[in-house]
Amino acid sequence: MTLQFTINHNNFILHCSGAMYWEEKQMLLISDVHLGKISHFRKYGSALPGNAVYRNFEKLTAVINYFNPDRICFLGDLFHSTLNNEWELFKDWVQLVPQQIILVAGNHDIISPHHYEELGIKVCKEWAVDGFYISHHPERQEGLFTLCGHIHPAVLLQGMGRQFLKLPCFFQSPGQLILPAFGEFTGTFIMEPTEKDNIYAITKEDVIKVEGK
Repeated sequence: MTLQFTINHNNFILHCSGAMYWEEKQMLLISDVHLGKISHFRKYGSALPGNAVYRNFEKLTAVINYFNPDRICFLGDLFHSTLNNEWELFKDWVQLVPQQIILVAGNHDIISPHHYEELGIKVCKEWAVDGFYISHHPERQEGLFTLCGHIHPAVLLQGMGRQFLKLPCFFQSPGQLILPAFGEFTGTFIMEPTEKDNIYAITKEDVIKVEGK
C-alpha cells in the first residue's frame, strides 16, 4: 500500500492513492483532485456514473484516516473550474476534517480565494519550507527541492510480448518530485524517464519502484 523513501534527510511515504505523507511535518500532500470535473462533464452530456461524484471525497477521507496528519496541503487544481454542486459537497466535507488545510493554487483554481478562506483554508501561490519548494507547476528554485503536480505523470510498462500497461506514478528527477493526479477521471501523461530519474508506479493496492529505464 505504501513505499517509504528519503529526500534531503526528510522521510516521505508514498501511498497507492497518489497522496504523499511528509513525516517530519506530519503533513499530507495531495495534487490535482479536480473536484467538480465530473459534474462539469455530466452537465455537458458525458456519460459518467452519478456516484462517481462521491469517489474523490471517499478517497480523500480514507487516506486522511490512514495517516491522521496534522496538516493537509493540496498542490493545486483542487477544484476543476467554477462553482458547481460539488462545491456544496466540498463545504460539507471540510466541516468534517479537523486538520489545517492549505491550497497551493494551480491553473484550474479559478474560484475566488475568499470562498476557501471562509472555510478556514489558507491559499497561496507557492510555499518554501525547510529546503523544499512546494508549487503546482514543475518549477526549479535554486537550492530547493521541488514538490509539485500539474503533469498527471504516468509510466508505460511493457511485458512479455506486446502487452503494455499504463500506470500513474510519482516521478522523481534531480531536484524535483511530481505527484500523480489524485482525482478520478483526470487523465495521465506518459513520462519519458532518463537514467537519472526514479519512477514509483501506483496500482489500486501498492506503490512499486520501476526498475530499468
